[in-house]
Amino acid sequence: MLRLDLNLAAPAEQLAADEFFLDAAENGAGGEMLLFWEPRETFVVVGYANKVATEVNVAACEKASVPIFRRCSGGGTVVQMLGGLNYSLILRITENSPTQNITSANRFIMEKNRAAIASLSPNSSISVRGHTDLCVGALKFAGNSQRRRKNFLLFHGTLLLNCDLNLIIELLLMPSLQPDYRASRPHSDFVTNLNLPAEKIKAALAKEWNANEELKNPPLVEISKLAREKYATHEWNLRF
Repeated sequence: MLRLDLNLAAPAEQLAADEFFLDAAENGAGGEMLLFWEPRETFVVVGYANKVATEVNVAACEKASVPIFRRCSGGGTVVQMLGGLNYSLILRITENSPTQNITSANRFIMEKNRAAIASLSPNSSISVRGHTDLCVGALKFAGNSQRRRKNFLLFHGTLLLNCDLNLIIELLLMPSLQPDYRASRPHSDFVTNLNLPAEKIKAALAKEWNANEELKNPPLVEISKLAREKYATHEWNLRF
């Protein structure tokens, strides 16, 4: 599997990269890969079907000049900020494999990710809660989501490593959809930092997914074009 560390200047470009590599694989111009990126600034990202006004404290974002973006996958709203780590997996969908449907793909991918991170912190109770959350005990440090094409899927997530968790409290409303284990806890009682270095997390995930070959010369021009035409536009980001 290919590996790529892609730290681009613009948030819209980072979000566009996920869709670009998924579509490239689907169209026969790419394949399975593991991509990493780390936010350089604070911004909010809503899930594909999220209503901004329902999930985001828009007034607080405007006051702090925090932009709001929309990703191509489902799931809940997240705050991207310094101290976070994002990964994206592009995986092939085949019949009678763990990726053949949403539910089995969730179980398969989340267990591999859990095992990778648990290997770095054997004394911590790292677990999968809900469908696609990673937790230490009952506290969430990573949320994940999935988007599927016919032959490939995108599975990506955000890990809180050394983040200012107050930004989540300030910028997000209580989510409209919650996993049962959250039990209506406010953000302050629900999320935590993993407190592990990003490089160690990346190495563990790359080892678990056998992502040993570096992707050289990524298509930055094409990614930038998709970002300009879609992920940086008001029509896309504030469509709901």
